[in-house]
Amino acid sequence: MKKTVLSVLVVLFSFLVNAQDYTDIVRLNISRVNLEDVERTFDTDITNINFELIYPKVLNDKLVLLTGITAENTNLNFSQLAPDENLTMARINVGVKVKHSEKWSGTYVVLPKLASNFEDVGSRDFQFGAIALLDFQYNKMVRAKFGLYSSSENFGTIITPLLGAFYRSPNKKFHFDAVFPIRMEANYLVSNHFSLGMDLRTSVKSYNLVNEDVDFYVQEESIRAAFYASYGLLNDSLLIRAKLGFDTTDYGVYAANDRVGVQVLTFALDGDDRIRLNNEFDSSLFFGLDFIYRFDISEKQ
Repeated sequence: MKKTVLSVLVVLFSFLVNAQDYTDIVRLNISRVNLEDVERTFDTDITNINFELIYPKVLNDKLVLLTGITAENTNLNFSQLAPDENLTMARINVGVKVKHSEKWSGTYVVLPKLASNFEDVGSRDFQFGAIALLDFQYNKMVRAKFGLYSSSENFGTIITPLLGAFYRSPNKKFHFDAVFPIRMEANYLVSNHFSLGMDLRTSVKSYNLVNEDVDFYVQEESIRAAFYASYGLLNDSLLIRAKLGFDTTDYGVYAANDRVGVQVLTFALDGDDRIRLNNEFDSSLFFGLDFIYRFDISEKQ
């Protein structure tokens, strides 16, 4: 199993923790990769589709209600163990963003979800997570972020401390936005509507897997780092990005009752003596497309 600090969460709630001058209302991410196991016994084409929708509603000058949904589907092959599987995650995101003072604000969100191959939906398919993220504004261009994420997963409970920053240059051509270890994005505006950038998305999550009436689960540990070219339409409200990057995602299969307890980042506090039922996946290049509908707060105010 790949053990790296960056392999932490699904990027899946990144749109909820932004502290910049825009909000991504809709995000559709599509990626394609061919991964081979490290023993070189088989390979599989993997298609990942992630859809996120957020609806922020301003209640007053200090409180914003955040509601939304996240849906993700990953199609892959586990060789003889579970051929041609569709791992699906459906999540509801409900929370608030609170302005505590002139400098401090906080985002607090609960994240209940179903994650499995949806062969026989039951209690093992349900997981519950939550995030708390504080934002400190140094000035209009620089912000710092501090927080914590936790979620119940099939392998146990994961706890992830968060640390991030946001920077936008005075000419607004360059921006850097990160919440480590979940995500990072750096972007430079080359010309009107066209920009170049790089991003990092990581996740650690699980899916209940029922195959021929036998219960397993899949633990996904993902790092996807990519360079992209982006073009803006409709006054840059709609962004289309073509991506080329490196995918280190691993999908470990375990028996349903084989657990590790509490895990901080990717490290099990009581050790990990589980028996893995499939080979580890190797890394490879991936191709992707992003479609983003963005609401620019700075231009609407």
